[in-house]
Amino acid sequence: MANLPWTGMSMGILATIVILGVYVIWKIQKELRSGFPLKDERSQRVSGNAAFYAFHLGSYFMIALMLGNILSRELRGVYLLDGWYALIFSIIVQGLMYIGFRLYYEKKEDFQ
Repeated sequence: MANLPWTGMSMGILATIVILGVYVIWKIQKELRSGFPLKDERSQRVSGNAAFYAFHLGSYFMIALMLGNILSRELRGVYLLDGWYALIFSIIVQGLMYIGFRLYYEKKEDFQ
């Protein structure tokens, strides 16, 4: 993948974005034609709570990662993670926490 020119990678990223956009629009159109509401009160509450907890726990994770980087630099002389890797890792962790919380709240029977 390192030998792939930027134009090829850019076209691949663009194609992925377009394909995902077409899929999302197709899914929304399909749900609108079915006559059922896209989101009811419970699903909005589930999504909101999942986002709330994922954001807050993700923020604590980023603070812990930052402190780990500072301590690693001061004690060992090298950073634990480079800035880009720390950012990517934080985004992935926050996304996975959102998915996990959403699945948890969707399965919970007495969620209000």
